[in-house]
Amino acid sequence: MTRVRRSIDWGFPRWRGYGSGRETTTVRLCDRHGCEEPGDCPAPKAPNSPERWYFCQRHAADYNSRWDYFAGLEKAEAEARAKSEQSENAGYAEAAHYGWAASGDGTRSADEMRALELFGLEPDADIETIKKAWRARAKEVHPDVRPGDEQAARAFQACQLAYEVLRQAEERRQWRG
Repeated sequence: MTRVRRSIDWGFPRWRGYGSGRETTTVRLCDRHGCEEPGDCPAPKAPNSPERWYFCQRHAADYNSRWDYFAGLEKAEAEARAKSEQSENAGYAEAAHYGWAASGDGTRSADEMRALELFGLEPDADIETIKKAWRARAKEVHPDVRPGDEQAARAFQACQLAYEVLRQAEERRQWRG
């Protein structure tokens, strides 16, 4: 007697993941010579051309770093395109002041800006200035200096937290670059 095997694909939810079939799938490789990574990032072969290269992420980034949008155009036509691009995107520039509250150059987060406000410092303060302001503020509101003062204890905790936010942000900046 032949035993019938029951499929595990009955009912809902499917017991096997989607796309887990045994059929082969074609993977397009990166168009860069010698690269064996999947080519899933399309890049134009020429300006205004429907033809595309297909690169892996690493080679697409390399290709885009040298891409010139205005290559092959006459100077007047390039200027006209640049002007039209700028006029189409002017609304974003006009509305930039509605962005997140952060430093003018965008290097500090909103938490860092609040911490700097607590110490009364400018957004471009360096770590040594921050340390000096932290020590001065901590000496004013330290619980040993003001025993029993609940408001001073809360101010000291806020001071410690603000300094920790700024110190960790500085460490991240040094680590990145």
